[in-house]
Amino acid sequence: MSSSLVRAMLAEMIGTFALVLAGTGAVVSNAVSGGAQGHVGISLTFGLVIMVMIYATGHISGAHFNPAVTLAFALTRHFPAARVLPYLVAQVWGAIMGSLAVRFLIGNTGGLGVTHPSNGSISGMVLEGILTYLLMFVITAVATDTRAVGQAAAIAIGGTIALEALFAGPITGASMNPARSLGPALVAGDFTDLWLYLVGPIAGAALGALTYQVLRDPQAVGTEAKPDFSQVVDETK
Repeated sequence: MSSSLVRAMLAEMIGTFALVLAGTGAVVSNAVSGGAQGHVGISLTFGLVIMVMIYATGHISGAHFNPAVTLAFALTRHFPAARVLPYLVAQVWGAIMGSLAVRFLIGNTGGLGVTHPSNGSISGMVLEGILTYLLMFVITAVATDTRAVGQAAAIAIGGTIALEALFAGPITGASMNPARSLGPALVAGDFTDLWLYLVGPIAGAALGALTYQVLRDPQAVGTEAKPDFSQVVDETK
């Protein structure tokens, strides 16, 4: 295992840890405090933690923090297949550690932020798929195409997550991330509906990345340098 891969895995683990600690921590803190954060506060927390961690680690690992994103990048050949499994392991481990930290430091109230749909499993899966589709569409645009504003990638991605959490959070939890849902589920021992938070986001991310590939100018593919945010995405070593 190369030193660059180890550093990337650590960055992915730390970033996903921060996501789950802050995001689900806000859910639990809101329950403990009787609603001090509110739905808007929780949504903004998820968006802000992703934004700051992209700025902090994007140049090291590409700042995926999401198995669905990693798989979609690999599918569209923006990420080496050999790195997929190490990234997934790092992301899931970071999510578990983040949820353990929430449980022991904040409390077990609010179900540890475990995600459940309020509109039925199938509808929830479809909505999670659509949310992740839109998120991955934005990620692919700002991370792989220099015609997009690459330096604002973190703001665009964090803003998309906050926006989608604002309107869909009460319906599905707006996870858009298998690791974000899996970590709390494992720590809480609550696996009800977990499958839809694996299937929906993975399928949605794949379709979102493929859609941008179709819309992208064929003359530009493979000809431009990538912004700093995604330089690591195409590393092969």
